Amino acid sequence: MSDQTMVGFGAKQAWLAVRDTEAAEIINAMELRDLGPVPWRDGVDLAYLTDDRLVITPPLPGADAAAWTLVTGRWLLTPAARAGLDLADLSESLGTEVQSFATHRVGEVHSWRRAVKGTLVRAFGYIGESGDVTAWHGTPDEAERAAGLPAELEDDTTVIVSERDVLRVATAWSVDPTGLTGRRAAGPLRAAAAP
Repeated sequence: MSDQTMVGFGAKQAWLAVRDTEAAEIINAMELRDLGPVPWRDGVDLAYLTDDRLVITPPLPGADAAAWTLVTGRWLLTPAARAGLDLADLSESLGTEVQSFATHRVGEVHSWRRAVKGTLVRAFGYIGESGDVTAWHGTPDEAERAAGLPAELEDDTTVIVSERDVLRVATAWSVDPTGLTGRRAAGPLRAAAAP
């Protein structure tokens, strides 16, 4: 056990949650360059302050009694990442469930996606400034309905989603990274360079 304390993240950030998978497997599947261990505070700062670095947590206990490894960094918000990171392909490569979350309060841009073993099962995206739903694939589950999403998206449906709703869905599906602060870490973060 590490004597480090975890540092939360999530606000104005994007992250992946990968079920029952070690950091090294994720680094290989995403074709990242492993930069080694980094203390939590330094790693979270790196994730927020650079556009080409990611940090990967040790497996964390979360939803469905599973261990969830989180990958975070501003790179996940970049057009290069959005164009090159296929969640379904990554989940197939790893043979597990992979989730993606993003939230940025300034433009009220929020999204979440879920893929299981090569199949995209759910995707939702929203831009609050315009009220546009930018992604809708699959059927909203209980957590999404509790966050205010309708069962079906119609042309006249009004959707309002906030950062808090992204975190609610993250809690139900895997782990809310804002709740990590102050908890004892199982080990350091791993830093990686984006492809």
